[in-house]
Amino acid sequence: MEQEKTYILVTWDFTEKSEYALAHALLAAEKLKHEVALVHIVKKETEIESAKERMHGILSSKYADVDPKPEVIVKDGNIFSTITDLANDLHARMVFMGTHGIKGMQKFLGSWALKVIAHTKMPFIVVQDHPPAHFYKNIVIPITFRSENKECINWVGYFSRYFGSHFHVFKAKHTDPNFIKGIDSNVFFLTKYFSSKNVSWELAESPSESEFVVETIKYASKVKADAILIMVTKDIGFADYVLGAHEQYIIANEAKLPVICINPKPPKLGGSFSASGG
Repeated sequence: MEQEKTYILVTWDFTEKSEYALAHALLAAEKLKHEVALVHIVKKETEIESAKERMHGILSSKYADVDPKPEVIVKDGNIFSTITDLANDLHARMVFMGTHGIKGMQKFLGSWALKVIAHTKMPFIVVQDHPPAHFYKNIVIPITFRSENKECINWVGYFSRYFGSHFHVFKAKHTDPNFIKGIDSNVFFLTKYFSSKNVSWELAESPSESEFVVETIKYASKVKADAILIMVTKDIGFADYVLGAHEQYIIANEAKLPVICINPKPPKLGGSFSASGG
């Protein structure tokens, strides 16, 4: 029986940012020995064939030396649900998406990315530029008091094992005893896991109690991070898209660092995928 393929998906919209996302995906696929598939969403079924032809033409002209060639998947539907459904149905290992960053539209671009990311079971990596020279060797993890911060451990183990990643745990600063307790609990949980799995890491604290998101980007730039790993707010809703969840500002960061977005598991989820393989 032919072995089932394991995919890395790339959202494709015929822009330069899509090409950046593909460049990241090809490097990841080389490391992981997975297949790459480009995913484009059209509004009408009648547009599918012409989109496929255009995508195959780009692959033949711009990516003639790439072997194996990325597959092409075109679906009619809504980008905010169809991409997620496809990624989950294919059990994709990760999804790469290009974004145009801030440019005066940080809030809305970040919200757009968050809405696409919602409910995926695998990391959704948002990129703004070419892959870093040291592919995901240094990854910053911002830690707040939220309990879902703990849920990053499986993927931390995954990136450590397959990419040799070193993690910079950057914890928020607070004077409120309840917030401090939550932060310290999360840091203790993570560092205990790191030690048990021989994960390379170090710890730093934000110099300011305010603007943790801004301090995170500054710190990531200071340590020359290749990516930032964040947990997406649990049960994110319309108000978060409109008013601004903190994640959207990290996703559209001015430093143009890739952002690895991980959704917390829904309550009572049975038989979930484990990135740690066990």
